Amino acid sequence: MIRVISFVVGVVFAGVLLIAMIGNLSTYFTSPPAPLPAEEFHLAPKHLALASDGPFGRFDNQQLQRGFQVYSEVCSACHSLKLASFRELKGLGYNEAEIKKIASDWKTEVPSINPDTGEPATRKALPSDTFPAPFPNETAARAANNNALPPDLTLITKAREGGAAYVYSLLTGYQNQPAELLHKFPDAKTPPGLHYNPYFANLNIAMPQPIKGGEVTFADGTPNTLENEARDVAAFLVWAGEPNLGNRHAAGLAVVVFLLFASVLAYLAYRQIWHEAKRVVRATGPLDPENQAKTARAKAKAKIAG
Repeated sequence: MIRVISFVVGVVFAGVLLIAMIGNLSTYFTSPPAPLPAEEFHLAPKHLALASDGPFGRFDNQQLQRGFQVYSEVCSACHSLKLASFRELKGLGYNEAEIKKIASDWKTEVPSINPDTGEPATRKALPSDTFPAPFPNETAARAANNNALPPDLTLITKAREGGAAYVYSLLTGYQNQPAELLHKFPDAKTPPGLHYNPYFANLNIAMPQPIKGGEVTFADGTPNTLENEARDVAAFLVWAGEPNLGNRHAAGLAVVVFLLFASVLAYLAYRQIWHEAKRVVRATGPLDPENQAKTARAKAKAKIAG
């Protein structure tokens, strides 16, 4: 009786699901969802070629230093880099004295405790410190940015589809809304406090255009155009997300060369030693008379019938 009731309940449940599915499909085809502006006007990231691209890529330290300059003078006012430390800047070509000065001169001091009073205090950063956040907490960050939370940039090139190309495209993609968009979607006008950028997921981003070209002066004489600044800071953020990328590529290349060499040696050894060897397989098995006799003797010794 219980099985019959369970079967009936299962049939009713499956029938309800089937009716719901048919109803939803019917609604979808008779009243399809209205198109969204982001579906038509969102753009894929622009092509960006960096020295670190590909399996043999290596970082360009001059470019990384320029990108770090853009981050420190512009981006660090809102965005943290909390998973990177000052001493890792050695990988960009800075020496210890330069790193100490960069840490000591950093615009945001490191939270600390006054040893005499036990009260909260701040101190100058040390090379062993991670980059201090520009805001003490999320509430302060939102209050200073129209209730938008600036993301940490340490892993931004890994967290966003497109990586460095996405960062470069976003920084160079600010523009006025196209007339075609407003003609097709009159209600899609960019709200106050937001900025139109076709490379952002929903087209409207809270961050004002951070760089327009000319914000920094590069020591090596590289033109400080919008494209150069965006490209260099994107390259720096690739390094921030994986500072050992060059070493990993070098290790991978060494492993590939070793495996190729070992494969050649193994093939030559096979040709020299085993090429003419013949594998002899003895016809045997449980029905072999010799094995059957051994089985019978073992059963008799163990007093097992059969």
